[in-house]
Amino acid sequence: MTIVNGLDESKALTGRDLGRSDWLEITQERVNQFADATGDHQWIHVDVERARGGPFGATIAHGYLTLSLVIPLLTAMLEIRGTTMSVNYGLDKVRFPHPVRVGSKIRLAATVAEAAEVAGDGVQMLIDLTVEIDGEPKPACAARAVLRHYF
Repeated sequence: MTIVNGLDESKALTGRDLGRSDWLEITQERVNQFADATGDHQWIHVDVERARGGPFGATIAHGYLTLSLVIPLLTAMLEIRGTTMSVNYGLDKVRFPHPVRVGSKIRLAATVAEAAEVAGDGVQMLIDLTVEIDGEPKPACAARAVLRHYF
């Protein structure tokens, strides 16, 4: 885990490889809960029997579920101390190159592409994210997160 304190140490993260998170198994229960929360009950996510004969051979996680897991995985990799508030400012270039089959394990690889001071005693970080799937050559998700931390 990378731990930084305050604005100056946060700005010094530009170019830092944060490494990889621990593996997280994607369960059908998690996929079903996400389907309930979002109203997206498409059969490729929730109908186990039908999905066995579908294009992926099993149910798959929603792309946005995979993306939503970036926050807890990243939080386990990077701790910024001394903040008064942190906000998700947006995402750039989000792609889902490979489906995540239920039962698969994913992990996050992250690099701070840029960390620059912004008004209000803050730092804006551009973090390149890759959600890897255990045993798969293609990632589940690739994106650039734009996060702001205020001190």
